[in-house]
Amino acid sequence: MEGFEEVGKISDVPAGAMKVVKVAGVDVMVANLDGKLYAIANKCTHVGGPLGGGKLVGSVVQCPWHGSKFDVKTGAVVAGPAQKPEPTFQVKVEGSTVWIKKS
Repeated sequence: MEGFEEVGKISDVPAGAMKVVKVAGVDVMVANLDGKLYAIANKCTHVGGPLGGGKLVGSVVQCPWHGSKFDVKTGAVVAGPAQKPEPTFQVKVEGSTVWIKKS
């Protein structure tokens, strides 16, 4: 699939879970929300905390370092101290294979 990188199988990210993958050398956090996958950068825009190590509640991930919260569907900041949204990545699933668009 042109412009996309294979990052694993859908079974690697069960519903309600997150997984960190590499896409073109960048850490990307993939979240499964009721069977639909979303991907945002794994580096908090506040001071770089690893979002994949945080807590996912509904569609919101909380950074484990300082508590910033982001909507994994849009990358929008839900609660600070972060002020910049997270970059998002397009996700496609073909069969059981997960692909993420390289930025």
